[in-house]
Amino acid sequence: MKRIIVIGVGAQGSTVAKRMNEHPGVSEIICADYDRKAAEALSGSLSKAKALQLDASDVNNVIDAARGCDLIVNGLPLDFNLRVMEAALAVNASYFDMAGPMEDIGFVESYKLLFSEWHDRFKAKGLTALVGGGSSPGLANVMARESVEKMDSCETISIFVYENVLTKRFTPFWWSPEVAFWDMAYKTFRYENGRHVIDIPFSRPIRMKLMGIDREVRMVDHEHDEPVTMGLLADTVLKGVKNVEFKYGGFGVKLSELFYKMGLLSDEPVDVDGTKIVPMDLILKLCPPAPKYPDELKAIINDGVVAEEGAFLVRVEGFKDGNPIRIDSYAMGPGLVEAFETSGLSHEAYLTGQCASVFVKMMVDDAFSEPGLFVPEQLEADAREYCFRNLADLGVTIDETQQQKSVYSRENRKKEA
Repeated sequence: MKRIIVIGVGAQGSTVAKRMNEHPGVSEIICADYDRKAAEALSGSLSKAKALQLDASDVNNVIDAARGCDLIVNGLPLDFNLRVMEAALAVNASYFDMAGPMEDIGFVESYKLLFSEWHDRFKAKGLTALVGGGSSPGLANVMARESVEKMDSCETISIFVYENVLTKRFTPFWWSPEVAFWDMAYKTFRYENGRHVIDIPFSRPIRMKLMGIDREVRMVDHEHDEPVTMGLLADTVLKGVKNVEFKYGGFGVKLSELFYKMGLLSDEPVDVDGTKIVPMDLILKLCPPAPKYPDELKAIINDGVVAEEGAFLVRVEGFKDGNPIRIDSYAMGPGLVEAFETSGLSHEAYLTGQCASVFVKMMVDDAFSEPGLFVPEQLEADAREYCFRNLADLGVTIDETQQQKSVYSRENRKKEA
């Protein structure tokens, strides 16, 4: 029986807690959050849980909260990751989060640090750390590795996420607007011809057709973990992949790009009639928060859903038996209305939270228990099969098609005018 602490009980953290409450191998779940109300509301609905108000800005607070736990699930913003990892090592607990750190030393450099120093520290203690285990990063990485394993060599991995769920009540983002806008304004990363390349936000726009959407949609480069981690692991687990990209599209991207071009996503103060105002602070002040509780989601849905469009595609190109091959894998999950009706969650929280819960379940079941620090594309065949099987039980499936003749070219994609 294992004891778990979930730190940060927002949509994803609470989903993990609920799933682990059903697990016979879990004896207790500590629901920890700075917001006492959120922690108590969640723990009150779970038979194995207890609530704890926690200020995770001090590592000693995290250490005290996590003593006696076998696993720490970190659902906090990225700035807390290294602090919570430090606490995990201090209390001899394994560790899980849904996205890697973005330290001042740089995105690529921080992952290099994780793969070297932090990997060695967890390995020395016989503990497992799995970093970046949501939907993307997370499921996308597992899907990519699964496709790569069907090839002799890999040339290109492209991840395309399109989200266009519109409601009559203005809801620009279904997760933290603060995280969303900062991510949108941040420089982008891609792995190109065997090296990491940094570019400006909203770079390299294209138009492309995605399954389930009856028109071409616009996609742009977006800051994400996958090009960083996959580039660093190109030769060890991804058969020499030379190019990795992450592209994003939909209403939130369009809105953010307009704000970015106007300078509204800047953190540099501007003078407005003698008053210094930080544009990003103003945007975040005025932006409605993402719905957090079921009654909020229900009210938004009842007001009216205008559009439910989305696609999650992992496209891998390479060679098999000397011939070019392309594998397209779509992750299929419930939309907003279905996700709410079945779980009380939004589509976004459902996909990311259920993916996270399966990764955590995998660790609880010791289906993946190798000492050290890892990212999902490093999972071997048995662990990947575990993830796909358990996700299918939760209504998240993979639709795969293979083409033996290359019909997709990075150079020939139709560019946005």
